[in-house]
Amino acid sequence: MMSKNWEEKLAYYDKLVAHSGKFERKGKNMCYTSANGYMFSMLNKDGEIGIRLPKDAGKKFMKEHSTTPFKSHGAFMRDYVLIPDSLYDDMELLSETLEEAYQHVMSLEPK
Repeated sequence: MMSKNWEEKLAYYDKLVAHSGKFERKGKNMCYTSANGYMFSMLNKDGEIGIRLPKDAGKKFMKEHSTTPFKSHGAFMRDYVLIPDSLYDDMELLSETLEEAYQHVMSLEPK
């Protein structure tokens, strides 16, 4: 059984994903967004949100927001940054960051 905290984080993640209108949340227990054959955001089992950014943008984001690479199931996800709880009140920033992630995977060779 998943904790209420996880369900609250899921509700926030759903709200963030819906804010764009370009894509939808997929998955039931492992929730994520994908486009062009690539995942670009996910909610891990600990209720943490990770967003995939281009390398330079990810480094800049981590420095500006004092965060770390994103970890899921004990492994670091390549090019993903952990979204700190402190940013959850800034829906516009996170929506822009998710849009940047979407544009990044759309620029890659389709899988």
